[in-house]
Parts: sequence; C-alpha cells; structure tokens
Amino acid sequence: MSAPPTRSTHSTPSSPQERPGAPKVSEREARQVAEAAREQGWRRPSFAKEMFLGRFRLDLIHPHPLPAPDDVRRGEEFLAKARAFCETRIDGALIEREARIPDEVIQGLKELGALGMKIDTAYGGLGLTQVYYNKALALFGSASPAVGALLSAHQSIGVPQPLKLFGTREQKDAFLPRLARTDISAFLLTEPDVGSDPARLATTAVRDGDAYVLDGVKLWTTNGVVADLLVVMARVPKPEDASDGKAADGKPAGGRGGITAFVVEADSPGITVEHRNAFMGLRGLENGVTRFHRVRVPAANRIGPEGAGLKIALTTLNTGRLSLPAMCVGAGKWCLRIAREWSGAREQWGRPVALHEAVGAKISFIAATTFALEAVVDLSSQMADEDRNDIRIEAALAKLYGSEMGWLIADELVQIRGGRGFETADSLAARGERAVPAEQMLRDMRINRIFEGSTEIMHLLIAREAVDAHLAVAGDIIDPDTSLSDKAKAGARAGRFYAGWLPKLVAGPGQLPGSYAEFHPAGHPDLAVHLRYVERTARKLARSTFYAMSRWQGRMETKQGFLGRIVDIGAELFAMSAACVRAEMLRANQDHGREAYQLADVFCRQARIRVEELFHRLWTNTDELDRKVVDGILAGTYTWLEEGVVDPSGAGPWIADAAPGPSQRENVHRPIR
Repeated sequence: MSAPPTRSTHSTPSSPQERPGAPKVSEREARQVAEAAREQGWRRPSFAKEMFLGRFRLDLIHPHPLPAPDDVRRGEEFLAKARAFCETRIDGALIEREARIPDEVIQGLKELGALGMKIDTAYGGLGLTQVYYNKALALFGSASPAVGALLSAHQSIGVPQPLKLFGTREQKDAFLPRLARTDISAFLLTEPDVGSDPARLATTAVRDGDAYVLDGVKLWTTNGVVADLLVVMARVPKPEDASDGKAADGKPAGGRGGITAFVVEADSPGITVEHRNAFMGLRGLENGVTRFHRVRVPAANRIGPEGAGLKIALTTLNTGRLSLPAMCVGAGKWCLRIAREWSGAREQWGRPVALHEAVGAKISFIAATTFALEAVVDLSSQMADEDRNDIRIEAALAKLYGSEMGWLIADELVQIRGGRGFETADSLAARGERAVPAEQMLRDMRINRIFEGSTEIMHLLIAREAVDAHLAVAGDIIDPDTSLSDKAKAGARAGRFYAGWLPKLVAGPGQLPGSYAEFHPAGHPDLAVHLRYVERTARKLARSTFYAMSRWQGRMETKQGFLGRIVDIGAELFAMSAACVRAEMLRANQDHGREAYQLADVFCRQARIRVEELFHRLWTNTDELDRKVVDGILAGTYTWLEEGVVDPSGAGPWIADAAPGPSQRENVHRPIR
C-alpha cells in the first residue's frame, strides 16, 4: 500500500522559485515590455476612450450600426445549420460525464465548416462577420461550453486570427485552408510561472540557419492536446545576449530578438503533450502541458518580425476577447429561460416563487443584465466589423463586464433553484426530475473571470488605456527618470492640454432636460434620462481620475483598488449606453421595441445604483488597511489564525519544474482525423 500524500504543515513565506532559463526582470522592466507591446497610437475614434476622458460621444454608437444584408443572409443560414447540429449531434451531458468531446462531434464540426467561421471564403472558410461568429459561439456554447471553448480557442486566439492580421500571403495560402476545414489550432503563451507577466517568458527560439530551434514548456494550452497547428510565443535571444554574437550555425545572429510568434506543426519532433489538465468546469476542454525540446521550426513560419510577438498577441485579443462575453450572453439566455420556467412552476406559501419579491428581484436582474450583455457584445462586434472605430477598450470592457456579470447570473440561477441548483443534472434525472445542469453552469462560468486576462489584469489593462491621453501629455512629469528639462517641457504641454480640457468637464448636455429626446418616444420608458446620467457621470469619472493623478502622481499605478473601481464605473456606463442604443434600434425596427425599452430602463436603474456605490468606494474604502494586513500576513504575524485545521493539500512545489530538456513523460497528444 502506498503512503498517504504528505500534508503540508506550518510554512513561512519563501523566496520566489528560480526557474532555469527564465530571465530575471525588475518590476520596471516588466512594465516596459508590456508598454512596448501596446498599440501606441489612436488612429481611429474610440467611444470608450472618449468616455473615460469625460466626453460622451453618442454619435459614435448611435444610430446602432447594422450588418450588411448579405452578411445577415449568410450568417442566418449558418445559424440554422448550427442549431440543427447542436440539437441532434451534441450531447452536453455526455461530454460532462466523460470529460471529452466525442471525436465524431469534432468531425461533424469540421464537416459543418465550424472551424472556418471567421476564415475568408477565399481560403475555404465561411467568412462570417464578428457579429454572426459570436452568435454561433453562443449557440454552440449553450449546447456544450466545452464545444464553444474549442471553437473559440481555435479561431479567436489560435492560428487563424494572427495569420489574418499579420501573416504573409504564403502563410495564409499554406495554413488557412487547413484551419478552415480539418486542422485544430491552439495558442501557446502561458508558462508554469509566467501568466500576465510576459517579460519573464522562458521558452526560447534560437536561429539556426533557415530555422529556429524552440525549447521550453507551455501551460494551459487550450486545444493543445488535440491541436494540429500551434501559434507559439518564444523569446529569440537579442544579439547582445548571445555569448559570441552568433547563431547556432556559427553565422551572425541577425534580427532584433525579443518575444516572437511562430506557427508550429503540433506533430513536430521534440514536441510532447505531457499532461491533459482537469478543471472544476469545462470538463471536455482539451487543455494540456506542452514541452518543446530542440524543435525545429522553419523561419518561414515566423509571424511578423522578431520581437513583435506580444504586439501580435494583444492585437489578436482586441477582437478575440469578444468570443468570451458572447458565450456569457448565451449562458444568460439559458439562465433566464430556466429561471422563468422553474419559478413559475415552483410554489411556496401558495404562490409561484417568482411572485415573491426576493426571487423576483433575481429574475429581473438576470433578464435586464442579459439584455445589456447582448447589447454590449453586439455593438462591439458590429463596430469591429465596420472597422471605423478603435475598439480595444470596448472589447476589453465587454470581456470584463461579461465575465463578471455572467458569473453573477449563473450564481443567481443556482440560488433560485435552491437545493436543486446544487444538485447535479444526473442526480436530478435519476430521481425523476428535469436534468437541469445549473451547478455545472456555475462551474463552467467561473473560468471566464480568469481566461484571456483575469479581472484584475483587465482592470489594469483598461485603466492604462483610459489614462493614455494623460500620460501622453504629463507622463514625463511623474517619471523619475525624466530630466528636469524634459519635465519642464512636459509641464508646458500638460498646461495647454488641461487648460482646454478641464473646463469642459464642468457642464454638458447631461444637465439639459431636453437632451437625447429621441430616446423618450411616446408610450415608452424614458431612456433619455439615463443617457443624460451617463453624460454627467462620464465627466465626473474624468474629474475623479484627474484628481487621483494629481494626488498620487507616480504612485497612481500602485492604486489598483482605485483603478479597478474607475474601470468598473466605465464598464457600467458603456453597458448603459449600449442597452439604450440597442433598445432604440429594436423600437425603430419594430422588433420588440416596447419590451426592449423596459429591459433597458430597469437595467440602467440597477446599474446606476452600482455606479453610485463604486463612486462612494473610490474615496471611502479599506485599501490602506488591507495593505497593512497583507504585510503582516506575509511576515507571519497572523499564523495563529490558521491553527485548528489540517491542510488536505498534497506535497509538491507551488510551481512545477519547467526546466528545458527532453520529456520524461508519455505523449498524450491525440490529433483527431
């Protein structure tokens, strides 16, 4: 009999694990890497950017942009086929039980053309717009979240999107036809101790003649277990980093080095999928650990120049992030249906539970929030299709808001269902009741707050973009490395900018009772009052941000609690704007306009309460006290509070060894043909 796993005992904070090959970088260097990967300019207008500056540019989103008739026709035709496939070929309960999508389902998706939804028809794809791609993901995700995740990882962040944006004609001709019909792709960036801090990326790609040699380990490779093609981020040594300034073939190294993107054949010699990961949700997800040992990749497979990998990844995510909130919309629609049917059938104290205020408030929240989430996703997606606006902030807000509110929706459904919400669908069916997988929905939805940028990282990313205009004119003033002469020049620039900007934050259309009158048609709830609130509040938000920058200056970046609340207020204002614009579009098209106005009205009233609470917490919070407590916890001051329990954790390091070298494990890679 084997010994039981060792249980951990009292421990004290230890120094970070050293990882062979991982570059040692300071906090400042890490920020510089992230900053260099940002898209620096704003060549097109951005509704969200303007909103954070206190300028409510309703003209950028109203009238609501609409898809072209031919795009609608092709999109609706595919949705009809996809619905039939979901209803007849996908057994979500089976996928949940067996923790695997059956091969025949994946083959069916290939035959349906689902792998090529976003790939141009010239390469054998369907050429769907972002709007209809998202609608399809919501549909597939409702049948099985694991299927939705597979398709999203393949097309939203996998090989097709970076090739579409940055690939050469030869690369597109070589890979896109395969990706449209037969080949599954995966995106490999994360490493065992590298998540949102890519400056420490340890996987290397060393130039060797007409190829690069890859070495390293990648973690959480969604689709990696079954993938045929990979997009891999690896660090090419800079010329000054090489010991002799030469590549492996003895020739001059050339190139500028840095994090670089490559298309890699998943069955290349030296690639081993060492483990298929298992999670609390998305049990059919083909997610693994992939090791590269002396893997030769043709230089022709490099996407873009050396050092452009992070910029490619971030640009890919600008629209790629929209797939996740799209599936949150699908989850919200399902939760609303179950809440409606169940709360009408279930009685307590002589009345359906829906008629009890405590439950009714939850149902109203689910309905109103689902309407708003769909408004945010559709508006952002249509703007992405039109390519008139820069939607990097809008897409990030959609991901942040969709993942947070989608989780709350699923949690409220479990609460409405009571004990049945906590019970598995199989158990419900076994005792003769409808097999409603509410608890599975909660487990599946939880990852969305982590996938493709955690909520905390999204707060920082959006906050950085939101204050970009301020940093552009005043950044040198608060930069300790800037010379006095440059600080003086920055001061002059800032003075001119703020002299013109600050007075505009005092008054605006939000204070005029007749503003936005077209949003108060006869016989409908008044949405104009909410848009006036958004306009006034956007100016208040900008004033709050300016005051904080003046108060904290260079320390602003450490005030993550404050920045997170600023971003959350912006997310609510964006959702309110999208909900109102969508309601008016539906009214104008005579498509449930009255009901849409009602949903938009109740959503805006709920959102306004959340906004006011967030404003209060900007300045009344426990942020400073929290930091003191954390310092004490890390110093071991409160270890007495941990006494009286046992730790069921097994033995092992916090972070697995990811030293480069040959694999010692069985290859669990299983391409589906």
